[in-house]
Amino acid sequence: MAGRLTEIYEARVAAEDIRYDPEQVEVLHRLEATRTALEAAPAKPGGLLKGLFRGRPAAPDVGGMYIWGGVGRGKSMLMDMFHDAVEIEAKRRVHFHAFMQEVHSRLHEVRKTGVNDAIAPVAAEITDATRLLCFDEMQITDITDAMLVGRLFERLFAGGVVVVTTSNRPPSDLYKDGLNRQLFLPFIELLSTQLEIHHLHSATDYRQDRLAGSEVYFTPADQNARAAIEAIWQEFAGGPGEVLHLPVKGRDVQLPQFRNGVGRAGFWDLCAQPLGAADYLAIANAVRVLILENIPELSRRNFNEARRFVTLIDALYEARVRLVASAASPPEWLYVEGEGSFEFERTASRLREMQSADWWA
Repeated sequence: MAGRLTEIYEARVAAEDIRYDPEQVEVLHRLEATRTALEAAPAKPGGLLKGLFRGRPAAPDVGGMYIWGGVGRGKSMLMDMFHDAVEIEAKRRVHFHAFMQEVHSRLHEVRKTGVNDAIAPVAAEITDATRLLCFDEMQITDITDAMLVGRLFERLFAGGVVVVTTSNRPPSDLYKDGLNRQLFLPFIELLSTQLEIHHLHSATDYRQDRLAGSEVYFTPADQNARAAIEAIWQEFAGGPGEVLHLPVKGRDVQLPQFRNGVGRAGFWDLCAQPLGAADYLAIANAVRVLILENIPELSRRNFNEARRFVTLIDALYEARVRLVASAASPPEWLYVEGEGSFEFERTASRLREMQSADWWA
């Protein structure tokens, strides 16, 4: 068995990998209790017996946790430390958006079979395979998710799935001001009764501290820029990313890499596709840091891509997203001729502001 979570944490502090924070240690003490209970609980039966036990918790005293707080406080790091240390096989760590996209896909397939309630078999698949679900960045902005999560999670909790999740907002602020929000309120109550709600009060934004005053816009976009950006990705994301699927007006908008609130994409991934303001707003709302690589020089030859880039930067700016970028030229020299070059001065100014220590603070 791996050491206690606090021992793992203290070893990382000693190695100067992280900074000691008593608020984080308090969360680890609480997660340690969940870990102990999970590892002590009997595994869910398989084969012919599993149908007899469906709907019965793996252990009545295993409680989950909802950890919320500001950006960069270490929520995802703590959850990952917990997930990696729990010595059970039926566990999964996934971004909440990606999980809900998978659920919608499975519901679509199951409905083809003509069942009356597609949620029941989909939830059963999850409970049969999973004892621990760790969600990064629980946030709900889509009405189809809002109308689904209550019934889905009620079945997951009844099936003994333990949930540990992070979020930037308390449960009471989920789907805030959303359409038909009154229908969503039972889900908030369910979270409050099934999970321990913990506000991570840490006053320090560790992401900001790491890069405040450091270079975040690299030009030219050469091998040195790629190496610097890879180091920033590893520092912020902490591991390999996965594709983030964002449903926007019935379409699937994809961010090639996402982990721990950090997105990563190339210029052509986001600006060579037929995307608009709604798509970029969805991306801006889903990430806290965006790494955008290989921004080319812009002109009338790539006017459509340039126009989309302006819309993307506007969305990131309004959402206060932190931007790390590599580009062929400094902001003022990215777009110097052609239709729209005069209007691009505002975008260049915003790119400059988004490099400042004040922006990162």
